[in-house]
Amino acid sequence: MTRRMTDHTWLVMMKAMRALTRYAAAGIEETGLGLSDFGVLEILLHKGPLPVNTMGRMVDLTPGSISIAVERLVAKGLVSRVESAEDRRVRIVELTPRGQELIVAAFRKHSGQMKEVFAELGPEELHSLEVILKNVGKRAAALMEQS
Repeated sequence: MTRRMTDHTWLVMMKAMRALTRYAAAGIEETGLGLSDFGVLEILLHKGPLPVNTMGRMVDLTPGSISIAVERLVAKGLVSRVESAEDRRVRIVELTPRGQELIVAAFRKHSGQMKEVFAELGPEELHSLEVILKNVGKRAAALMEQS
């Protein structure tokens, strides 16, 4: 494989990701949520109540940024935060009924938009793309750990 091939592949992937991110962000913002708030609410929707520090890693937010995001969501009445029964230093965050209603509707809209984006790919192509992207991501993460 030549350097030109890998450089070109990276450029194509980045351009596709930028376009996809812009499209997704526009749809998410129509729900009244920003990307980080959507990410936090989506994680809670699919994973259930979680410690603040665990969520930060899952949505790629620093400890300070996840704390600010959770504060913002608490102030909006979309999540609640309580001390863990096992460790009082740990704060568990969960969706409120209002937050649940908002993220279910927002995620439904987002899911529909993603179906539109990937509509031209068949199930096998989608699976192959997913496997390839996971492999590339894992390789990049491993190389980061080595450096």
